[in-house]
Amino acid sequence: MNFWSDKITPFSGNKTLNCGNNVLSTDKPLVMGILNLTPDSFFDGGRYTGMDARISHTEKMIQDGASIIDLGAVSTRPGAGYVSEEEEIARLIPVLELLSVRYTDTVFSVDTYRSKVAKLAAAAGAGIINDISGGSIDAGLIETVAATGLPYLLMHMQGTPSDMQSNPEYENVTSQISSFFEQKLISLHNSGIQQVIIDPGFGFGKSIEHNFTLLRELRAFKEFGLPVLVGISRKSMIYKLLDIKPEEALTSTTALHLIALLNGADILRVHDVKEAVQTLKLAEMYLESEK
Repeated sequence: MNFWSDKITPFSGNKTLNCGNNVLSTDKPLVMGILNLTPDSFFDGGRYTGMDARISHTEKMIQDGASIIDLGAVSTRPGAGYVSEEEEIARLIPVLELLSVRYTDTVFSVDTYRSKVAKLAAAAGAGIINDISGGSIDAGLIETVAATGLPYLLMHMQGTPSDMQSNPEYENVTSQISSFFEQKLISLHNSGIQQVIIDPGFGFGKSIEHNFTLLRELRAFKEFGLPVLVGISRKSMIYKLLDIKPEEALTSTTALHLIALLNGADILRVHDVKEAVQTLKLAEMYLESEK
């Protein structure tokens, strides 16, 4: 598939992302560290409840090598409870405002599917809008992101967070997600969005088997010529398969991160930055040795 020549022009002529006041290069893979501002995320919900703890964790992730910090104020784990727009804003914006001023050389992405939150986040210093819904929950989100000029992180999800894992079905998971990206990218381009990162959405409406198929066939998504993000850190595709707890899944997460990098991942979204950066360096050396 030669997407760009047959369909639309590229979103970007190079491998750089203009993220507000910062520019990211994806010539080499990057690590995105996770900062959950929720009490109920599946792994670290409620762990960073005070501002001091959030600053300390952010600083450690940056020191460990994170190029991006992803802030989420609404849990999107399967079956997560509803959080109002007002509550999401109250959790997110004060933290983002403080961190973006304190760490001016770091790109902060915001995990939201709401247009009002995205608009406020852009004004508060966000450099990327990370949307699990692909614009399907809030009809105004795409227009809002286009107006900000920020990169849009387009993720695939079958269903909604409340029902996505009830019984996910695909005839061919990789082919169907590729078709989803093709259709959405045309729509995004026509809506004025200029920069896109794509995410197959591991664990979002996929069985364990679907997730491992996507990991094995990850290079199929490289054909779009866009950065590919992989978010598998400590997820149920690991801990349910191995019959362990998320807290015990660091080693197994690292193993799958290496596979993802060897299969073309450009960005790893992770809880454990130091280990991910080490894995990235090993993968880079391995791939360089083939040349």
